[in-house]
Amino acid sequence: MSEPIIEVRGLVKAYKSGDSELRALDGVSFSIDRGEFVAIMGPSGSGKSTTMNMLGCLDSPTEGVYMLNGRDVSGMGGDELAHVRNATLGFVFQGFNLLPRLNALDNVALPLVYAGVDSRERARRAQTALEKVGLASRTRHRPNQLSGGQQQRVAIARALVGEAPVILADEPTGNLDTKTSAEIMALLCEINEEGHTVVLVTHEPDISEYASRTLRFRDGRLVEDARRTKPKKSK
Repeated sequence: MSEPIIEVRGLVKAYKSGDSELRALDGVSFSIDRGEFVAIMGPSGSGKSTTMNMLGCLDSPTEGVYMLNGRDVSGMGGDELAHVRNATLGFVFQGFNLLPRLNALDNVALPLVYAGVDSRERARRAQTALEKVGLASRTRHRPNQLSGGQQQRVAIARALVGEAPVILADEPTGNLDTKTSAEIMALLCEINEEGHTVVLVTHEPDISEYASRTLRFRDGRLVEDARRTKPKKSK
């Protein structure tokens, strides 16, 4: 059996408030295999967003171990974490997080700037990523010239351009209508079928049905780990 690409053991995230302690995560353990499509769900304050921040190396645990692609990232410093993030993780956010002054091509190429890739190769890979998400004719458009769905496709292309094995999608359909949401989920399904591990945070049950597995959180704890034999398929 292959080594999980994500494994967390006894993860705790605690915040001090005077003499009291709030545990946003309270002893969470799970693993995710390469190529899985996993949805993380739970009500506000359940710990799902904190979990996503941990998985994205955007925050460090108070206690516990986080193994990402075979490396223990639990105690890494900022520079080392940034390197691991850039090499292993692609991010898709609810708010797209595109830079308004850059066109689609330059927004997609941005992670490659931080990775030290030369400009010609950046442009080539960004163009390929935009073609993959169906935006080959929109490379010179700025975000305000694109629809919400197109902006999210640019964000997905940006997540793919670094060839990261893991895609973390935080409420990627939260700002989109039903039809566009289905199109974005179809694209994420396609990416998953090509071998990427996809981890999705959502509060929408119909969106979680695209995943083959759902992790449900409540009060900082993992309360359910359910597998779906027949995930919703893209049309």
